[in-house]
Amino acid sequence: MDVLIPIDGTDASKRALDFAIEMVVGMGGRLHVVHYTNNQTDATAAILDDARGRLEAGNISGEPELSTITVDVWTADRVGEEILDTVERGGFDHVVMGHHEDGIVERTVFGSAAETVLRAEAVPVTIVP
Repeated sequence: MDVLIPIDGTDASKRALDFAIEMVVGMGGRLHVVHYTNNQTDATAAILDDARGRLEAGNISGEPELSTITVDVWTADRVGEEILDTVERGGFDHVVMGHHEDGIVERTVFGSAAETVLRAEAVPVTIVP
């Protein structure tokens, strides 16, 4: 099983990464962790460092992939589309994503990357709250 896990540094994203690590350790497969951003900063480095620490602690066999993808237009729908592009290019079988509860205004205006990926029905998606 080849699993893609988008991360953004939120608690939901961290829980999703921990879940994906357990899933890959238990079922075997490849794990690819991607941080999507519109601007690489010190926060980007901190997010990737946290992910590296979680991956090392998870005792994943093989070498999990960890990368950053820059998104020019920063909306949740656009990030969702980038995730779907990554799924297609990488041949992933499954996506594990964190999702935090937003209010109705935030969801209406900004959308949700998780919803975009889930509604595309391209691959199975596990949403970790």
